[in-house]
Amino acid sequence: MKKIYITLAFTLFAVIANAQIDRSVMPKSGSAPEINLSEPQQFELKNGLKVLIVENHKLPRVSIQLRIDNPPIAEGEKAGTTSFVSSLLGNGSTTIPKDDFNEEVDFLGARMNFGSQSAFASSISKYFPRILELMADATINPNFTQEEFDKEKEKIITGLKSEEKDVASIAYRAQLALAYGKDHPYGEFTTPETVENISLADVKRFHANYFVPANAYLIVIGDVNTKEVQKLIKKNFTSWTKSTPPSFQYSRPKNALYTQINFIDIPNAVQSEIAVESLVDLKMSDEDYFPALIMNQILGGGGEGRLFLNLREDKGYTYGSYSSIGNDKYAPARFRATAQVRNAVTDSSVVEILKEVQRIKTELVSDKDLENAKAKYMGRFIMALEKPETIAGYALNIETEGLSDDYYKTYLERINSITVEDIQKVAQKYLTTDKLRIVVAGKGSEVLENLDNISFNGNKIPVKYYNKMIKEVEKPNYETALPEGTSIQTVIDNYFKAIGGKDKVATLTSLALVYEGSMNGAVVKIEEKRTIDRYAMTMYMNNTPMQTIISNGDELYMKQGENKMSLPESVATDMKNSLGIFPEQTFTKNGTGKLVGIEDVDDTKAYKIEVTGDAITASYYYDVESGLKIKETSVTNMNGQTQSQEAILKDYTETNGLMFPSIKISSFGPQKLESKLISATINTNVSDADFE
Repeated sequence: MKKIYITLAFTLFAVIANAQIDRSVMPKSGSAPEINLSEPQQFELKNGLKVLIVENHKLPRVSIQLRIDNPPIAEGEKAGTTSFVSSLLGNGSTTIPKDDFNEEVDFLGARMNFGSQSAFASSISKYFPRILELMADATINPNFTQEEFDKEKEKIITGLKSEEKDVASIAYRAQLALAYGKDHPYGEFTTPETVENISLADVKRFHANYFVPANAYLIVIGDVNTKEVQKLIKKNFTSWTKSTPPSFQYSRPKNALYTQINFIDIPNAVQSEIAVESLVDLKMSDEDYFPALIMNQILGGGGEGRLFLNLREDKGYTYGSYSSIGNDKYAPARFRATAQVRNAVTDSSVVEILKEVQRIKTELVSDKDLENAKAKYMGRFIMALEKPETIAGYALNIETEGLSDDYYKTYLERINSITVEDIQKVAQKYLTTDKLRIVVAGKGSEVLENLDNISFNGNKIPVKYYNKMIKEVEKPNYETALPEGTSIQTVIDNYFKAIGGKDKVATLTSLALVYEGSMNGAVVKIEEKRTIDRYAMTMYMNNTPMQTIISNGDELYMKQGENKMSLPESVATDMKNSLGIFPEQTFTKNGTGKLVGIEDVDDTKAYKIEVTGDAITASYYYDVESGLKIKETSVTNMNGQTQSQEAILKDYTETNGLMFPSIKISSFGPQKLESKLISATINTNVSDADFE
């Protein structure tokens, strides 16, 4: 009984306390607490290797991190050498074959991986001595073999070829190359040609020159004894030959002379990649560093940032828009404001990003925005202090970035002291609106007309054009004339003729298609059933139905399990334009389809038919020579979010008198699914129950 009364008393107290708190008012910030950071134990080997040890006995685990803090390395005509070094390191050593090495690491329940300038390992503390020994052996005495080199070369070239059509990869490469120049270590990029220039001897030479202890730091964190660690490190790393990496000079990159749009045409793009960027001279040791971080947090550091609130929440142009400001002791870093947007709003998105950059320079931010940004950084800092690796990371930064000994002890105090005037000051110092590079990678035939006419602050922004290798080119010409007499009807007639004939298509009352592929280790099956006025599509994951879309004439909805959700009216209306046994039967009949021209699809000339609605824009591409449909795309705008999908249709085969693509390569954002046709059934196996 007493327990009940106590519980009631606490409940009553909580209710009264809540009633007395005005939760619409943010609590006032208190003074920054004093931070007491324990310091790692440090020592240095005669070969130059610096060691940091952080003891933490909460769990019987140990992590080992090796980091080599070399200046940027230019690879030139052999760009990609670092990729080989990263992949080939860890394939055993000169004394332990690859298979034996990997088998022992797995047997000990450890993890180990390598980079061209780094290595990492973790294990339970019991096996730490052996894991440290294996890691040292693999880094100092790598097992570089011609067989493994050849395998890696094939992988790299295959990966590069797959990136040739990846809009995000091309855009990121362009942003770096245009900001720094292709001759700078930060701006150069790997191509199949540069990979072909690399030999196994080059990989060995790179490792010998740059994987050296002069600028190396070894960090050991976990359930260890410092004195024992010192003995083990001296035993395993003393043989690492003392050496200093070669030094070389490269030109210092500069901002653009004037604000300009740098456009890369990617015909298969279903949305545009935008990066508004400039170079900034900012280091962690600068007085401006913390105000610059907070300024960026307010502008575009997350879901509360101005860019996100403007381009997503207010305009509905994108899933998200963000910004970042870097720091670098070796070269200028970059400020970037980015977004992925649908084609129709590419120019508008650029203008809105520019407006937000200018606004934070010319207007003081609000006290509320400043306090929220401070709270985020202070919260992250305090939470990070709970992790033992934080202590080592901070100590490493002090060593490598030239920071004061009390840098992190006064972290909260520095953040807390930032004023709205400080935010404007750093925005004016580090952000520019007259020397920006606005890098846009997208579908020129749909976005260039508007991009060419962007003005900001009363000035028209000039556009320069680049190809995928970031070489300046002439403005693309999209005015490919349609052959005389070509219309949307002739394109569709040729398509029906190519797949089996217009008369054969007219006999269809129903169609059922099943495609199957694999994604992320799971079997994905997509089953479509169509009649002239009804549609059902179900996606299965390992034979479990995950999602179904149904249109039965009266309504259009989505099902997940037993949950049924009607789609927004605008989406439902637009989707009905793709109903019918073949969507071509519908969009030609109701007049929603439009023949817009000829475009390249993987070097194949194709007629493009576009069906534009309020929420969905669908495009269909038909091979000019064969008449077959070779690609479909759709861009859906729903609830302020944009979703893009693409399907490449290949290798048509005959089934039941009609031709169907035997392979579909579908893209859902960054995910790709290659599926094969399992069955195509005409005029049977479709019933009313399929549309319920």
